[in-house]
Amino acid sequence: MRLKLLILVLVLQTAWLLGTVARQEQLLQTGQTVLLETRPVDPRDPLRGDFVRLNYGISDIAGGQFTPPLPQDLPPGAKVWVALAPAGTNGCWQAVRASTQSLEPAVGEIVVRGKSAWSWHNGNGSVHVEYGIESYFVAEGTGHPTGKLTVQVAVAKSGRAIIKQVFVDGKPYAEVVGASRSP
Repeated sequence: MRLKLLILVLVLQTAWLLGTVARQEQLLQTGQTVLLETRPVDPRDPLRGDFVRLNYGISDIAGGQFTPPLPQDLPPGAKVWVALAPAGTNGCWQAVRASTQSLEPAVGEIVVRGKSAWSWHNGNGSVHVEYGIESYFVAEGTGHPTGKLTVQVAVAKSGRAIIKQVFVDGKPYAEVVGASRSP
């Protein structure tokens, strides 16, 4: 009896792990890809190792971009949907509108889902939104990139986002830091 229970627990844990991996891979393969401009912050954590903390241009949403308008500050953790559209000729996307209710993307837009981290009054009542793509873990000793960072992100129809690749001055991160570490 105990052996059957142990086998059942192992099967369930394995199924959960494989399901999680399959879900991530499916998003990477089928999600629509966007390029976001960012800048690094805090590249070291003593418990988790080197990483690049990413702060996106789409992370701070002006209060005037919300439809319907926000009557007050959003509490931390409130769901936020942000519509992104291509900006200019650099291939990066920017926030064009936001809502605390689910948004339908207009032609040429993608909607990404996040959570409010905090709000502040700086003339436009901005809301800081986190999308779950703010950390990018890297090899030890490579958490200090120099140059312009851009991030390629896959976005599912549900609005969930995942990092596909990080670029430094248009080149893949691993390639740039690998070249800088060579003797």
